[in-house]
Amino acid sequence: MNETLFLIGDFPVSTGLALVAFGALALVLLLIIAIVIARSGRAGAAMAMAQAIRADELEERLSQLLQAQSEATGRVDAMGQALAGRQADMARAVSERLDSVTHRVGQSMEQTTRNTMDSLRALHERLGIIDNAHKNLTDLTTQVTTLRDVLANKQSRGAFGQARMEAIVRDGMPQGAYAFQHTLSTGKRPDCVVFLPDQRPLCIDAKFPLEAITALHDARSDEEKKFATQRLRQDVMKHVGDIADKYLVPGETQDTALMFVPSESVYAEIHDGFDDIIQKAYRARVVLVSPSLLMLAIQVMQQILKDARMRDAADQVRTEVMNMMGDVERLRDRVSKLGSHFDQVSEDVRQVLISVNKIGKRAAKIEELDFSTDDAPAEPSTPRVVKAGNTGLFPTPPRKLQAGE
Repeated sequence: MNETLFLIGDFPVSTGLALVAFGALALVLLLIIAIVIARSGRAGAAMAMAQAIRADELEERLSQLLQAQSEATGRVDAMGQALAGRQADMARAVSERLDSVTHRVGQSMEQTTRNTMDSLRALHERLGIIDNAHKNLTDLTTQVTTLRDVLANKQSRGAFGQARMEAIVRDGMPQGAYAFQHTLSTGKRPDCVVFLPDQRPLCIDAKFPLEAITALHDARSDEEKKFATQRLRQDVMKHVGDIADKYLVPGETQDTALMFVPSESVYAEIHDGFDDIIQKAYRARVVLVSPSLLMLAIQVMQQILKDARMRDAADQVRTEVMNMMGDVERLRDRVSKLGSHFDQVSEDVRQVLISVNKIGKRAAKIEELDFSTDDAPAEPSTPRVVKAGNTGLFPTPPRKLQAGE
């Protein structure tokens, strides 16, 4: 028991001392546990009372919660019914709105479809028109290409100008007032001549040097334009000189000849940019004319021919007018005679109506058996005034008309 177990500092701890210390420690622990148990019992009783109080409060609060829950349930039911009614009304209104919107959308879609169909139909028609226009443009392109090929050839270009000039002359002048390829006394044959009242023909030449105009259009540099301008002046003046030498025959032809330019644009370009050529040609008694100016000249010549024919026929017109005046006088006499016959017929009709009235009155008396003497005098017989030589309403057969009547 006195065996040393360990040392605490310099103090030895034996087994007996350790057991005493352990027992004292156990006793202290038991005392502490008893004190704790006692205190915990008092605390459990207080806690039980507090829990009972809290249970009562919880029960009261639970009852209040149940009552509030029942009230909330009633309110929720009322709100549910109200919401159900509102929902039904809303559903009905939404359904009506949807039906209205559906109807409007249907009408709008139908109208849109109709408009779309109309637009597509119009677009189809426009496309057809565009196709026709494209076809016409293609044909026109082909014709323009052909015309360019024709104008590129000098002989074809001359035939084209000749045909256009002939068409203008044929449309404006009467038959016999013009001639194509007429031979002059010098043996020259102008493209066309128009016979004026003095029987001297006006010569028209349908050829024109178009190569110089083409070269002027194709020129790019100043040198090329200068050369093309000189060439144009030389070619046109040479042609003017040829026309003056060939087709201006003193005493046989007119003092002026026409040079036909088959293009309005070419004529306008020459007239605007080359006034010296126009003046020189005028002094050479050669007048340049475009298709429109040739039409105007043809109309003037047609009026001149018409005036000449009127002057030549003036005596015949005067004679015919005198004969017409004689016919009018005879017609006036015959109408006056016919008027007198109508007057006589009117008088006869009046007398007949008087007799018819008296006959009607006598028939009425006979129907009423009234045979009393009529104080009215009998109708005197009125002799008709008839001219001597007439029998009845019509005159004697008319005399034989003389010549000119």
